[in-house]
Amino acid sequence: MSRIGSRAIKIADGVDVKLENGEVVVSKGNETLRQVVFSGLEVKLENGEVLVTDQVSNLDSRAKHGLLRTLISNMIVGLSKGFKKQLRVVGVGYKASVSGSKLTLSLGYSHPVEYQAPEGITITVNADVITVEGSKKQLVGQVASEIREFRKPEPYKGKGVRYIDEKIVLKPGKAGKA
Repeated sequence: MSRIGSRAIKIADGVDVKLENGEVVVSKGNETLRQVVFSGLEVKLENGEVLVTDQVSNLDSRAKHGLLRTLISNMIVGLSKGFKKQLRVVGVGYKASVSGSKLTLSLGYSHPVEYQAPEGITITVNADVITVEGSKKQLVGQVASEIREFRKPEPYKGKGVRYIDEKIVLKPGKAGKA
């Protein structure tokens, strides 16, 4: 039995959780998130909490028990609080700007790099900090990763796009002549 999977998930205020045709449906306002319940697992709603139980104790269902519980928990947290990732643009002349849902980056290439944010993701820029926000944890992380891929931090000066809490270990440059 999964230790994480056996914990109950408290349903946040204003968030509605339903079970429909083998799916967990979490909604708040006009936004709805769905997750298919894996075979061998059962989801119950009791006293304002969501419980995930293992019906068949085989290796496959035990492996997915904690995963399903965490996915449902992330849906509830995403709709109640949301998820956020921040990136920092480091380098002389490196800039970021946003218009609507399109992010434009000047990263030292011969052309500006443009990125269209997917539906459900909000991108804001404040000086050199890019903030990616949304209700789907996986999508927020994926968008932040795709933005970072445009110019990863290089190991000698640390220039590039990095996560706000990321530490870059700089390599020493070439030793000069004596």
